[in-house]
Amino acid sequence: KAAFINFISDEEWKSIEPVSSWFGPSSFLMSSMSALFKLSMWIRHGHGYLTENLGMPVWGSYAVFGLATLFLGMVLGLVSEALGTDGDC
Repeated sequence: KAAFINFISDEEWKSIEPVSSWFGPSSFLMSSMSALFKLSMWIRHGHGYLTENLGMPVWGSYAVFGLATLFLGMVLGLVSEALGTDGDC
């Protein structure tokens, strides 16, 4: 507590570099990272539901998520092709 009070009263906070806008809480990078963490938690809960509640073997859950990943990739590829974007810069 004393160190924090000294940090404020001695104005040591002025010598600290501010956080880059890339790493700020509202930046695109951090928002994307947050979305990935939320997705990973959804996948973890889905895996738990499939294996614990439905009694599916672990390899079956992996197969479901693997096939879902392949299917999503195919759908995104078709959408990308339909929109005429080829991925070149």
